[in-house]
Amino acid sequence: MKKNGFTIIELLIVIALIAIFTVGTLTILNPLEQLKKGNDARRKSDLAQIQKAMEAFYNDTGRYPTATINYRIQDLNGNEINWGSSWAPYMNLLPSDPGKTNYIYYSQNGQSYYLYASLERGVNDPDTCQDGQCPSKGGIDMSNACGKKCNYGASSPNVSIE
Repeated sequence: MKKNGFTIIELLIVIALIAIFTVGTLTILNPLEQLKKGNDARRKSDLAQIQKAMEAFYNDTGRYPTATINYRIQDLNGNEINWGSSWAPYMNLLPSDPGKTNYIYYSQNGQSYYLYASLERGVNDPDTCQDGQCPSKGGIDMSNACGKKCNYGASSPNVSIE
């Protein structure tokens, strides 16, 4: 009497092939690296949006916002604005870092400003500051100010991050 079905060896071969293809696909796609790229893209986009709000603030007041001792933005009433809070009328929600790090805001006399973030991909991202760490402005410890090394920056149009 002949039975229909798969032998245990045939099943093991199919399972082994599926495992090999799965490992190969994950190696090629590297989901952790893709997640890091996505978070870094969000950080860059957040800083670009903050820059637009800074320019609107400058157009209204003739200066950029003052920075607090915690490297946050201060509103016209002297209140510190937390990342992730409203900064009306300039931004409904001031972005906050998608990870466990912080954004840094520093302003010099209201005529220039610097924004910093820590990119997860570090020196693997072509937009990081030279040598993987942004130069210090105003005595900021760039090795840990962002919660990690600050390695990405944006600034007012009249200065540049080198």
